[in-house]
Amino acid sequence: MTILIVGGGGREHALGWALQQTSNARLLFAPGNAGTRALGENVAVAADDLDGLTRLATERSADLVVVGPEVPLVLGLADRLHALGIAVVGPSAAAAQLEGSKAYSKDFMQRYRIPTASWRAFGRTEVDAAVGFARDLGERCVVKASGLAAGKGAVVCDDREHAERTIRDMLTGDAFGEAADQVVVEAFMEGAEASLFVLTDGERYLLLPPAQDHKRIGEGDVGPNTGGMGAYAPAPVVTGSLLTRVC
Repeated sequence: MTILIVGGGGREHALGWALQQTSNARLLFAPGNAGTRALGENVAVAADDLDGLTRLATERSADLVVVGPEVPLVLGLADRLHALGIAVVGPSAAAAQLEGSKAYSKDFMQRYRIPTASWRAFGRTEVDAAVGFARDLGERCVVKASGLAAGKGAVVCDDREHAERTIRDMLTGDAFGEAADQVVVEAFMEGAEASLFVLTDGERYLLLPPAQDHKRIGEGDVGPNTGGMGAYAPAPVVTGSLLTRVC
């Protein structure tokens, strides 16, 4: 069995390590990293090169493709692999919009009455309206680039001036580039953050242990967000009663 793992970060190394423990599969990584080289073969194909990835999966007769990064999923890699009859772990481009657009995700939650913070989305020409909405939310709010920004597009603003500066940097400056063509301004929510992951084929599902990611750069959860300063699972903050409530 041959498994292709798409991506080149610590996540892909962890996925490869776990798959190595539970199968005798031959592992390919695209593009991989120094750690994954010890687990299988690194192939110099970028994670956003859909043509190259599709060709690699076909030429190496991959039985399964596991996609780590969000970008290739948003671009439709899973759809292309499915069309070739190759099994893939990763959502379709349509489903990946939940990750690829925060505005879409918030609208989805609102439409289906999934609890979420108060919010509004604003485009490049709506700077003043965005600033006004942020002020109405109070002293603290969160400003997010709607598109993919490598996990760094959410800014927790501690006062109204910080919120206005962040909004203007995103909508009229070059902060986060095209990812900030639209921004989401939402109410600040106090508390610990945790994630619950579910694997599904559209009919059945498998609940994975809750995880907690630590994104802010400084000790004590301060400073700007990063792509991730470390994560662990299971997350003790998700108690049994909370898990029952969420599910």
